[in-house]
Amino acid sequence: MPKYLIVNADDFGFTRDVNAGIIEAFREGILRATTLMANGEAFDDAVALAGENPGLDVGCHLVLVQGRSLARPQAMLPATVGELIRALALRRLDPYRELRAQVERILKAGLRPAHLDTHKHTHLLPPVLEAVARLSAEFGIPWVRRPFDFALHGVPVPWRVRAASRGMAIARGWFGTVLARNGCRSTDHFAGFQITGRFGTRELAALIRQLPEGSTELMCHPGRCTAELRAARTRLKESREAELEALKSSEVRRAIEEAGVRLTNFTELLRQR
Repeated sequence: MPKYLIVNADDFGFTRDVNAGIIEAFREGILRATTLMANGEAFDDAVALAGENPGLDVGCHLVLVQGRSLARPQAMLPATVGELIRALALRRLDPYRELRAQVERILKAGLRPAHLDTHKHTHLLPPVLEAVARLSAEFGIPWVRRPFDFALHGVPVPWRVRAASRGMAIARGWFGTVLARNGCRSTDHFAGFQITGRFGTRELAALIRQLPEGSTELMCHPGRCTAELRAARTRLKESREAELEALKSSEVRRAIEEAGVRLTNFTELLRQR
């Protein structure tokens, strides 16, 4: 069975220097897809760049944590996942209404997304996943990220991160049931959670050599780190530069060739299935 790899960058639209890094990784590296933050400060810049790079497969990076609400423009979204959980429990936030507004803004910008994921994997929360799956069916956006890493060997990962990854996997069965009920698609495998913010060329090449048969989505966060990103609220700053260089490296290209991996994107993979 062939090995298909979709290298997908989160946070398109976050800042202009992140946008620039994503485009660089697409033009000069192995990046094939990205997901756009409808409430990002650099949304308009990202839309313009998407128009200049039609081969880049742009999806929706749905946001319920950090930034301004689109459904309620005068309000801010919860600042942390903990605050989001409380807002959902107290019914102070309607995830479907907010995320629908975000999808609509991306569609109104002239983009036709084929894939959905969420900032900070908030669709691991049941009410958020139900909203995301509903939007997938309603707008005909078939692919939804299933954020459960396949087992990695020989790549250094802090034990706390490995433990968190294993804990997330408990939701795998229920998660798949919700997606199936709504006719959503997902890749066979996923990678990137355990190495977010801590990988370079060597680690990425090692991961690629371990890819299982079938399709895999690799989540990444490339970018250029200038004053704009340094001033933004995120822990991923200089690490974005390291990821960008890894995505462009000849060593990673060799690993892809040696492992018999086929680079693709969500739109192309849908045609192949």
